[in-house]
Amino acid sequence: MRIRVIGPVHPFRGGIAQHTTRLAHRLVAAGHDVVVESWRRQYPVSLYPGEQRVAVPETEPFDSTRYLLSWNRPDSWALLGGRLRKEADLVVIVLVSPVQVPPYLVALRVLGRRPQRRVVALSHNVLPHERGPLDRFAVGRLLRRVDQVLVHSEAQRELARTLTPVPVVVRSLPPHLPSRADRHVTRPDAQSGAGRSPRRHLLFFGLVRRYKGVDLLVRALADIPSDVTLTVAGEFWRGAGEVRDAIAAAGVADRVELRPGYVPADEIPGLFAAADALVLPYREATATQNVALAFAYGLPVVATTVGTLPTLVREGVDGLLCAPDDVGALAAALRRLYSPGVLPHLRSGVHDVAEDPPWQDYLSALVPATGRPLASG
Repeated sequence: MRIRVIGPVHPFRGGIAQHTTRLAHRLVAAGHDVVVESWRRQYPVSLYPGEQRVAVPETEPFDSTRYLLSWNRPDSWALLGGRLRKEADLVVIVLVSPVQVPPYLVALRVLGRRPQRRVVALSHNVLPHERGPLDRFAVGRLLRRVDQVLVHSEAQRELARTLTPVPVVVRSLPPHLPSRADRHVTRPDAQSGAGRSPRRHLLFFGLVRRYKGVDLLVRALADIPSDVTLTVAGEFWRGAGEVRDAIAAAGVADRVELRPGYVPADEIPGLFAAADALVLPYREATATQNVALAFAYGLPVVATTVGTLPTLVREGVDGLLCAPDDVGALAAALRRLYSPGVLPHLRSGVHDVAEDPPWQDYLSALVPATGRPLASG
């Protein structure tokens, strides 16, 4: 099948670009003719002021990629539609932001409709966590124009159904992890994990936005033993001011290390090796790669009960769960983490991450054995 995927790929930064790259490789391995139509310029600088691409490759690039789309070049949108009309049996649109809806709508108008061709919107977040007044209108227009929507949780399916009558399919976000050779650390097995002394150090990793609750984690830190420290590593979406204010107000400046900026792949193993657990104090969530990443490095996870987190973290087995947006509940979970015997027990429960079965299931939502995308899910 001739498949054209539209979206960011490596060397664009972030988990969505990594996911799209891995998706393209997996589709080729399944025997399909795949080309990625990616972005020359993905966002206006005012929306994403940071560096958008990595300087050093962090995963295997997808060579059959065209970087021709630009958010401010309508001619590139129309030309994309023309290429798709000539080349594609299946079009997969990776929806990252409502800013991309106008380019996609123009491309789809030029593409036109044909019974033998299908268009799937792969939506990591149906709507942004921090929404603008026109986001529902824009995304709704796009999702009504496709044949199927693919999302990563039941909650996202219900949200999508408020915007479009087309079939909405749910598949869990499959892992896209560094290879074992690239992890540079040995994942502890149950015996060695149980015998390792705690470092009394916690890690928050990833893009820092308000909905991810880093300010709550800083406030909770003040309510747990004073020898427990924290590293916050990742890009700050709107600057680090709110987190710095929370650190000052909580009086924990000597216990928190901020590492603002994109974390290169070769620095990730050291961050995880220095921590006892990864903490995900999200106020809200859809799906995340970070639980699988923590497990790949042998770390348990402390997380809130939002999005898919309760399905990924097994309470009392490989992590601890607590209510969202609740500093007291988060502090209680962290105190429990350092109660006698708890951390070794959780380490021993961390399982290795299998990648192939989740990806096979994921691809079945796009191209099942019949060669046509699923109509419902």
